[in-house]
Amino acid sequence: MTEASRSYPRTLECGGDAVELNRLQASDRAALVEFVARLPTTDLLFVPRDINHPKVIDAWMAALQDGRMAGLAARRGGQLVGCSSIYTDPLSWSRHVGELRVLVASSERGRGLGRCLIQECFIQALELGLKKLVAQMTTNQTGAIAVFEDLGFHPEALLRQHVADRDGDLHDLVLLSHDVAAVAGRHAAYGVAGA
Repeated sequence: MTEASRSYPRTLECGGDAVELNRLQASDRAALVEFVARLPTTDLLFVPRDINHPKVIDAWMAALQDGRMAGLAARRGGQLVGCSSIYTDPLSWSRHVGELRVLVASSERGRGLGRCLIQECFIQALELGLKKLVAQMTTNQTGAIAVFEDLGFHPEALLRQHVADRDGDLHDLVLLSHDVAAVAGRHAAYGVAGA
């Protein structure tokens, strides 16, 4: 564990109410399936594969168990209302890069939960020894893009007509990145610990 390590569960004030964050685990499978079923279809385009498909959920659970993925589950009143994951590939040339995925229930929009999850993921990225985080989403996700950019992510690539939704409609995909190592260095220089 690093200096920036977090212990979970922890409770955060988010949107005027308490939200409990805990590490996402394979035992969260049923709650995750229920949560994903409530999401608008356009939100599913935040992740590279259709997580409504049982085999994709199984792959997520396997990645959690074997350490290729770290994640957080956000609950309000015991119900899963958001989650995040950082996917890594230890055999890749880009093993220092984590792919960040964040999903938030429609009822939680505008309450800061997505921002809280992303900020917590910075700590997880440091724990994992990552130097860079990337996030991808379709360009029509303007609110999410604004939150990511406000937290220091920068656009790196635009892939035209890269995503085909369930109806076959094509969407442009934007790739955003964040230099986790540089931010950690600045925090260390100014004596700022992971809050």
